[in-house]
Amino acid sequence: MTLHDQIELYRSKRCSPVEVMRQTLERIDRVEPMLNAFQLVDADTAMEIAQASEQRWLRGEPVGVLDGLPVAIKDLTLTKGWPTRGGSLTTNVDREWNDDAPSVARLREAGAIIFGKTTTPEFGWKGLTDSPLAGFTRNPWDPKRSSGGSSGGAAASLAAGIGAFAHASDGGGSIRIPASYCGLFGFKPSFGRVPAYPRVGAFATLSSEGAITRCVDDSALLLNVMSRVDSRDWYALPSDDVDYMAGLDSGVAGLRVGVCVGLGGANAAADIVTAVESAAQVFEQQGAQVETVESPFTPLRPVFERYWLATMASRVLQVPEHKRDLLDPDLVRVAEPGKDVTLAEYGAAMSARAELGATMNAFHRDFDLLLTPTMPTDPPPAETTYHTAQFDRWDHAVPYTVPFNFTGQPAASIPCGLSQAGLPIGLQIIGPARADQLVLRACKAFEHAHPIPVPPDMTS
Repeated sequence: MTLHDQIELYRSKRCSPVEVMRQTLERIDRVEPMLNAFQLVDADTAMEIAQASEQRWLRGEPVGVLDGLPVAIKDLTLTKGWPTRGGSLTTNVDREWNDDAPSVARLREAGAIIFGKTTTPEFGWKGLTDSPLAGFTRNPWDPKRSSGGSSGGAAASLAAGIGAFAHASDGGGSIRIPASYCGLFGFKPSFGRVPAYPRVGAFATLSSEGAITRCVDDSALLLNVMSRVDSRDWYALPSDDVDYMAGLDSGVAGLRVGVCVGLGGANAAADIVTAVESAAQVFEQQGAQVETVESPFTPLRPVFERYWLATMASRVLQVPEHKRDLLDPDLVRVAEPGKDVTLAEYGAAMSARAELGATMNAFHRDFDLLLTPTMPTDPPPAETTYHTAQFDRWDHAVPYTVPFNFTGQPAASIPCGLSQAGLPIGLQIIGPARADQLVLRACKAFEHAHPIPVPPDMTS
């Protein structure tokens, strides 16, 4: 059921926001002990908002296109009235929390019922979701496995049937990784398409705010809502006055599509490669010109590893020294060599980033879209230690996703099959810079032929 379908149920009075919110809270009570997807749930406030929404619907006066739809916000994003702890024991929860981030403000203005905060690794530093504050977040498809990160709580909760959609953000794959692992649709808009505030720290020029959803239509609708201009973000793109829901059904006939399973030297499991190659055939059957291509660029680790370590070190050093013993020990371990990164090394990474963007601009002169796997393997065990030989950041977490944070291009993950272990496989669809509508259109065409699967019921 799409967000539009749910709103129509309210409009026809076949159900009410109070009923939906009550069912949402009951669902949380049943599955949260198995998932650990929430940092905070404010049931009393949620029911008050739901009651106000119900009265508006009874009067025929909804405030917006999301009036009465429940959503939780990722615990990296400011939400008025609640601490945004960022998955960290070091956060000062006693300060005043008076601001909504732009995306949260737009959701609230559209009538969404914001009922809680979803888990994230500390400061969103990795592609798995666990932290000293919240513990391990698990995957509804297999609770022994990770839901991915850093929007792991968002994806896990939505896949478990909680909420109408899930707010998320993506600084290296953090929408697309958990969407792939949990069998959902995750769209990373172009950098700056959705305003963000504050833009600070390691991911300031890499991260895009967005959502994880159950279908493409929902993400297009949410982009309409969240992409409104907010003067607090000086990186934000000017409004393009696009209705992202318009033209979704235009199809892919005539589009030039490149397929690359070895992007930047990445190595995906054989069953994932097979699923992506089969997905490419769907585009060909729908009239696209599909071609297998070599990677447009060489491995990124040699030029960006030291940059990444420096950003991790910078984040650790922002924590008061007397609180650093509370940090995730793995974050501290990874950050330690980053303290020695030189300005010359950092500058070289920035030059390489500009070159990568130019390379992808050149690629898109010949191809409208690029298809890759989203993830190279099935989700690892929930207790996996990050950035080790067993689960290396560059080899296992972000080889397919992080390039398009560096370039700022729109990119989506959409389910394209199940692995030999019966777990979701994500197809990544990447478009040229700022071609958000094109990526959504391509995703909708694929969704027509390959509907998004329904996750298993954890409580059955």
